[in-house]
Amino acid sequence: MSPPGDDRSPSDEESARADRGREERPETVRGWLHWFWTVDRGGPAVAREFLISVGAVLIVGLLLFSLSGVWPPMVAIESGSMEPSMQPNDLVFITDNERFVNDAAHGETGVVTHEAGQESGYEKFGDHGDVIVFAPNGNDRQVPIIHRAHFWVGEGEDWYDRADPDHIGNAENCGELRNCPAPNDGFITKGDNELTNQRYDQVRGLSGPVESEWVIGTAEIRVPWLGWIRLQLAELAAGGAPQVILETAPEPTDTGVQPFERGEADGMDRTERAGQALT
Repeated sequence: MSPPGDDRSPSDEESARADRGREERPETVRGWLHWFWTVDRGGPAVAREFLISVGAVLIVGLLLFSLSGVWPPMVAIESGSMEPSMQPNDLVFITDNERFVNDAAHGETGVVTHEAGQESGYEKFGDHGDVIVFAPNGNDRQVPIIHRAHFWVGEGEDWYDRADPDHIGNAENCGELRNCPAPNDGFITKGDNELTNQRYDQVRGLSGPVESEWVIGTAEIRVPWLGWIRLQLAELAAGGAPQVILETAPEPTDTGVQPFERGEADGMDRTERAGQALT
């Protein structure tokens, strides 16, 4: 409302405010930046808040990358094959396996196996040895697996006697095990869930012995439930509804490899691809 004695109409007042706004707009680059940073209304204010949010996310991402040495530095757990150590929908922070190396690590791999962890007392996520993220058979087109490294085998090694009898099924010798003798140097791995992952991954045929070059990183910290958000976004980006992935028993072969019992199904931990990880 205009003060007493002021005979200007509302339209005159709006015009005057618009004129003042135009007069206050800066003419230099520095002035424009100051105006954009201090304006408190309209589109510029919204754009500024959006840019601040994006910048904060980028800064956090760069800090995590500088700590982990891996991009993306976080992966989402999709199945229960690492229970109880890790749960579905957990978000797990991983680091380059050569970044924070324990004295018990095997050679130059930076990974402590379950076997070495039992001797040294080294534990991660409730059991001995490191939990690693790796590309099965070195194929980066496949979804990576996150399982525990149990022991290292050399190319051509008969590792039957080193294996835990509970994790090799009914095999009675090396010839009845997949990947025995070992076709290459690498880690023998397994999920922690004793109900769904009773056998080593190499016995199940999920991957050959995991070469050090196939290792993406080691799991360091888990955050419950945050991975659910990432998994949902990934499913939406893929244009499909979330699905439960279940590994089924392979058909018997004529190669002397011990098949699984009929009806058995082993779960498999999966992580988001590098381009799909949460930032």
